[in-house]
Amino acid sequence: MKIVVDSNIVFNAILNTQSRIGQLIINGSKYFDFYTVGLLKEEIIEHKDKIIHSTKFSQTQFNDTFQLITSRVIFVDDILLTDQDINKAIDMVKDIDENDVLFVALNNHLVANLWTGDKRLLNGLKVKGYKRILTTNDLYEIFIEKQLKNR
Repeated sequence: MKIVVDSNIVFNAILNTQSRIGQLIINGSKYFDFYTVGLLKEEIIEHKDKIIHSTKFSQTQFNDTFQLITSRVIFVDDILLTDQDINKAIDMVKDIDENDVLFVALNNHLVANLWTGDKRLLNGLKVKGYKRILTTNDLYEIFIEKQLKNR
């Protein structure tokens, strides 16, 4: 199952690997293929000092956590997205949050499911009839089902 993760999911996983989100990224990678936009890796690095400050990570702990989480996610360069992918995404998010254009465009491009914790984006897309979207609880239920089937 292809899952596009937005920035809040990846940041949450880095901030707390023991959280449900962190554990879904780490342990869910055996059932799900996680994707995100390539620019997100740069954004994480830009916020490295804030992450270290808020988590009290050492430089080594940050590097290890960054490697752990980003190794479970495929970062896709936005140049691979077509104009059609981007224009469709712009139409979908223009009155919700334009910062989410690339995530929705990637989701459309991959014909995946978008995993977000952003309630505004989630509700805004649902109102527009966008069905390929998951909450953390949705994904957790799917994860548990897959775990139980593999026992």
